[in-house]
Amino acid sequence: MTLLADLLSTVFERRARIGPILRRDPRSTEALIADLMAATSETAAIALARRILQRYAEMDDDTRLGFFRHVAEACDLDAGALREALGRYEADPSGTTYRAFIAASEPPRQELIRRLNNVPGGTERLVQMRADLRRMGRDEPALQALDLDFRNLLRSWFNRGFLVLRPISWESPAHILEKIIAYEAVHAITSWSDLRRRLKPEDRRCFAFFHPAMPDEPLIFVEVALTKGIPGSIQALLAEDRAPLDADEADTAVFYSISNCQPGLAGISFGNSLIKQVASDLSAELPGLKTFVTLSPVPGLVRWLDREGIAWDASDRKAMSSLAAHYLLNAKRPDGQPVDPVARFHLGNGAMLQAVHADADVSENGLTQSGGVMVNYLYDLGRVEKFHDRYAETHEITAAQGVKSLASARDKRAPAPAPASA
Repeated sequence: MTLLADLLSTVFERRARIGPILRRDPRSTEALIADLMAATSETAAIALARRILQRYAEMDDDTRLGFFRHVAEACDLDAGALREALGRYEADPSGTTYRAFIAASEPPRQELIRRLNNVPGGTERLVQMRADLRRMGRDEPALQALDLDFRNLLRSWFNRGFLVLRPISWESPAHILEKIIAYEAVHAITSWSDLRRRLKPEDRRCFAFFHPAMPDEPLIFVEVALTKGIPGSIQALLAEDRAPLDADEADTAVFYSISNCQPGLAGISFGNSLIKQVASDLSAELPGLKTFVTLSPVPGLVRWLDREGIAWDASDRKAMSSLAAHYLLNAKRPDGQPVDPVARFHLGNGAMLQAVHADADVSENGLTQSGGVMVNYLYDLGRVEKFHDRYAETHEITAAQGVKSLASARDKRAPAPAPASA
């Protein structure tokens, strides 16, 4: 762990709280916001921020929506002042005119968010607030603009340099383990026994990023299986009766589940840093590890097949593998990137599309979203940056020859639109 991470990790011993419940303030929420923005005393500003956050916590959804609309409108940019400041800078570029332009270009609501963040526990409250905003404000342009202000500030506060990577084990505090169960988004953890099978054996690992301002809340976590060879089935990987492997005998680390935990941090990417940091740490701990791969779902596959009118049968392994390879290599968005969100994530991180496996996830969710198909994305630590740069510049998909051959086999056949079947 770096010195900075070690220093930050000491903060985890502190449990930030927003403070005791305050007596009811007769002022309206709008008045409290105005007073907070005008406050010049730090003590007064923190007291006002606490009252606003407490008031927000007591609101129902309709009242919260009104709160967001007020902040978006009352604390919006002054377009006239911005144009005037830009004109002065264009006429006389200097530190003074540039400073005035920067000040005019920032909407006051960003300063409001900063002042709310000064309250102990405020960061976590703001992350929860943004989750509410994203849920309620999707169709309102003014609230979408407010969301951008939240995202820009949170992106700087949750910079990788402030994050602490911590291992999660069966000995971790119960309240953290409960959240791992709750936040698992790929392969549901059905019981404490199921969680124990993923954390306790020597050939299993789990790592999470935390932020010092939210010491009890994982931001994102990855579950890792240490194996011999590259697996092609989640059923085998998570089987109850499997025989654990000695960690020193493993040659492959398999990232089989990555879960983002905080909806309020949507659009702020941690996965890239997490996978690369974990791969680096594991390779240092276990020199025998030579291969780092995922075992990933293909969540857009069934939706795409149905939309294209392509018949499919999950029990036809050869056909499903070809369809999935064709989809991953050829189904593109208007911007040239793959339609599949998991493919975009791993290819954007510099991974290589290594292999496609049919009948790899026969759970209800696996069949509904991916037709049972799963994929290995290979993280070649020596070539990750090269593949990342290539994908960023051209959206070229780096894929193994076997995957290309599967896609070619499908491409040579004329599509036969028909009702989809499972």
